[in-house]
Amino acid sequence: MIVGLGNPGREHAGTRHNVGFMVAEALIERWELARAKDRFLGRIAEGRVRAGAPGAPGSQAPVRVAVLCPQTYMNDAGRSVGPACGSYKLAPERVLVVHDEIDLPFGEVRARTGGGLAGHNGLKSIKRELGSGEFTRVRVGVGRPDSSDPEIVSAYVLGRFREGREQVQELVERACEEVERIVMGDAPAG
Repeated sequence: MIVGLGNPGREHAGTRHNVGFMVAEALIERWELARAKDRFLGRIAEGRVRAGAPGAPGSQAPVRVAVLCPQTYMNDAGRSVGPACGSYKLAPERVLVVHDEIDLPFGEVRARTGGGLAGHNGLKSIKRELGSGEFTRVRVGVGRPDSSDPEIVSAYVLGRFREGREQVQELVERACEEVERIVMGDAPAG
């Protein structure tokens, strides 16, 4: 299961904090998955990703996927992810979470399994509900403001991208490619 993190509502669309939603939505379109349905306090789309399908690398057997965008606020994302994993009988190792990362420069994308949560409340909520932090994360670099003041940092991540639309699209594309690489069997570094 791929989980895109973000906050629900039109007022949060296009913000740095919602880049996980942007990647999830791009993957649903790219993989031509069935239309998303309201389940598990979220929006979930399911289907199979076939190697050779639009955007899918390699020549492997189809992979069954579910793409979930929790409609809780990000800090409570585990309330959506936990029940979804329970329903699909997925171990934490079968969950891939896409999220914004202020500790990476804008445009950088990195993946890892396990490790620290860097104070990310959405990841903490998921770990709490899954009972483990051994899920994979695709960290999408959104950059950091020049200040460490919590109010300035919060306003920054909850604000819209200042980078151009094309740059943001390239960032989303890079994140989609990283998710596909992992889904098709290339494990990320731990």
